[in-house]
Amino acid sequence: MSEGANPDGVKPVISMRGVKRVAGGRVILDSVDLDVYPGETMVIMGGSGSGKSTMLRLMIGAITPEAGRVEMLGREVNPRDEMSMNDLRKRFGILFQSGALFNSMTIADNIALMLHEHTDLPRELIDFHVKLKLEAVGLLEHAGKYPAEISGGMKKRAGLARALALDPVILFYDEPSAGLDPVTSAQIDQLIVKLSKQLNVTSVVVTHEMDSAFAIADRMAMLDSGRMLAVEPKAWYDRLRRVPAEEAEGLGERERLIRQFLRGDAEGPLGERRTVEAFMESLLGVPGGLLPTPSVEPTRVR
Repeated sequence: MSEGANPDGVKPVISMRGVKRVAGGRVILDSVDLDVYPGETMVIMGGSGSGKSTMLRLMIGAITPEAGRVEMLGREVNPRDEMSMNDLRKRFGILFQSGALFNSMTIADNIALMLHEHTDLPRELIDFHVKLKLEAVGLLEHAGKYPAEISGGMKKRAGLARALALDPVILFYDEPSAGLDPVTSAQIDQLIVKLSKQLNVTSVVVTHEMDSAFAIADRMAMLDSGRMLAVEPKAWYDRLRRVPAEEAEGLGERERLIRQFLRGDAEGPLGERRTVEAFMESLLGVPGGLLPTPSVEPTRVR
């Protein structure tokens, strides 16, 4: 799929329409729309509290929306329909932020567990399949180690091998660079790109790490306070973050806000909004402010 294209006649593998999620009386997502097309890597980004992790949980059916509809592979994602969800879950894999490996099992056994639970393959074929997945992520020589015996980056690779165990058509990544040093993070980015091309899977990546986002994305979606600000090709965002400071004042508020987030600048509409909220909280004693506040995470490289 070409970068940023919305292919005519091609149905999205994931579709969200008018999705609203409320928790604790607070609107987490507000009328969000998004389409993810076959074979592309969609990066969902935004500050802390913007709603991106909630969006991921809605996509995989971990929670239900108060309004709107989520579809995957042409079927409604409905956690209340357990039979349908069990079938869908076999068609996607998830790399959790922590890796989420079972500490009492070896790396190989963590991967084999998926195959034992969801297939009727004999042990010999399962062992062969596990070796293939470990080789794909560069961990074959560490198959017999336990999670406590490997590094954070290796745990992410092992988690990815497990996510690939059932040969999914969609891969979800929850902050794949979280807790990693810059070199290891870049290696994980390269692995995501390599696997996407080799396996032709559709990837959805939630991150606030801009270097990773620009390294792996085909298209990017930015959330702010539960609202979808923009869904555009990577090139659109790249042009926006490169707009010189003297020209940035001529941009609209939406573009200025996105540019500030992409660059990790201290000054801009996000900072101005936080100042107003702090004043309102001090004046009225409203905890959390009347306006939801995203945080800005700095990138590794300016």
